[in-house]
Amino acid sequence: MSAQPAPIDITTTAAWSELQQHAAALKPDLRGWFADDPERAYRLTYEAADLVVDLSKNLVTDETLALLVKAAEAVDLQGRFEAMLRGDHINVTENRAVLHTALRRPADETSPLIVDGQHVDDDVQEVLAKIADFADSVRSGEWQGVTGKPVRTVVNIGIGGSDLGPVMVYEALKPYVQEGLELRFVSNIDPSDVYEKTAGLDPETTLFIVASKTFTTLETLTNARLARTWLWEQLSERGIIDDSDAARTGAVARHFVAVSTALDKVADFGIDPENAFGFWDWVGGRYSVDSAIGTSIAIAIGPDGFDEFLAGFHAIDEHTRTTPFAQNVPVLMGLLNVWYTNFLDAHTHAVLPYAQYLHRFPAYLQQLTMESNGKSVRWDGTPVATQTGEVFWGEPGTNGQHAFYQLIHQGTRLIPADFIAVANPARPLQDGGVDVHGLFLANYFAQTKALAFGKTADEVRAEGTPEEIVPARVFPGNRPSTSILAPELSPAVVGQLIALYEHITFVQGIIWGIDSFDQWGVELGKKLALEIAPAVTGDGLALADQDPSTRSLITKYLELRKG
Repeated sequence: MSAQPAPIDITTTAAWSELQQHAAALKPDLRGWFADDPERAYRLTYEAADLVVDLSKNLVTDETLALLVKAAEAVDLQGRFEAMLRGDHINVTENRAVLHTALRRPADETSPLIVDGQHVDDDVQEVLAKIADFADSVRSGEWQGVTGKPVRTVVNIGIGGSDLGPVMVYEALKPYVQEGLELRFVSNIDPSDVYEKTAGLDPETTLFIVASKTFTTLETLTNARLARTWLWEQLSERGIIDDSDAARTGAVARHFVAVSTALDKVADFGIDPENAFGFWDWVGGRYSVDSAIGTSIAIAIGPDGFDEFLAGFHAIDEHTRTTPFAQNVPVLMGLLNVWYTNFLDAHTHAVLPYAQYLHRFPAYLQQLTMESNGKSVRWDGTPVATQTGEVFWGEPGTNGQHAFYQLIHQGTRLIPADFIAVANPARPLQDGGVDVHGLFLANYFAQTKALAFGKTADEVRAEGTPEEIVPARVFPGNRPSTSILAPELSPAVVGQLIALYEHITFVQGIIWGIDSFDQWGVELGKKLALEIAPAVTGDGLALADQDPSTRSLITKYLELRKG
């Protein structure tokens, strides 16, 4: 382990003071800036792997970007990124390395990565090979249930990073899923979730993947037991197994696998430890979809598709590692988020994919960004000196246009927004000879234009609008947006998008001096839930120990439940 230096207080640097002075004097004028600088769009459009990223409609000048880069240099962003890549224990509160980038290093990497005595590359490739073999066996029909039938439905049971990543990627890459295979995902401990996700399934052709590193996660293990009971009951009703332990264990061995390193607990559940796929404590849950947590994805799109997915991640890793800050897309986007949060008083950030297959991407980013950077102390335990973290949210366009865009366009709050689109749709369709995807993307282009340039009162009047409603139809403009455009939504591009936001999140964390890789804020509620559970099930002594509000709520719940 290498000792980590204390974070640099960014607010004490010359760059921060200059940014404050610059922000106070800045009068955003996107109309004027574009009129005065015909090259603005060209200069502020960048490429990272397959992604084209237009930052020109952000509320920045060349001076703004130069000062933001200066701030990144002041906190040694490059040094911190290199520390992460080489396996320093930058997750200080858990004394761990942070090596999600190692999950996608090429198999032929010439410089071996050895961290804490572990040959990381060899271990990662060993697990990837095991996942690939298993995925091939499922896809080919070699892996069979207790009655000899091949798998038709894979049900992933996990929560947090063990769910949000796989379900988002599965939805994003549905056109690449092998015909005849379906994935379903169970995460919520609400029994309705496991009930609905098993409804209509054939137990003879269903495979469950239980994803829990320690095999102790309350929600995941509860749902796994419910799924196991469902399997036993369904097979028993068909006369396929009896109620003997041997028959039940045999059924579980053919219909359950695990993503876990707790092989003893996996075996106790009834899963053959040979069918457990491991990962390491340096893989954080929200950074784990490219680890064994992505086993369901490897089954769905195949090992070759999964390799392409990993290569997409690595392409952005390399862009981030090698590109100067002034042209470095994740660095610039992370710095822009700092600019809006700390200098322009923005509190939220919208992510608006104009690609229906990315409809779960905003939800995925909520965990990635807010669990990472929702912190009020720095990595040395001292209070932060700035606001940290934004509320990430969003929905696919054009749905959002008919819901919340009103607030973004004409409301009183500044909401930076990322618009994401692909040039070539997976499902190109025509409507009376009209290219529907082109019509769809006309909205993508139009919305960022309207946000940036707005509509003046004189322009509204020129349309013959009655004077009394002119104010209601004025669009102020100067609403910032970033446009991200990819050629298609391939496995590589999905990997690139995820890695892009991983590194955006990292950049912000380093500027703020926080540990973006722990999540202690998740723990207290989980601990209290275990303590409260006896009261909820009617234990009077446990109920008496609760605070008055909690006791009152539980009492009312018990009354209603009896009713």
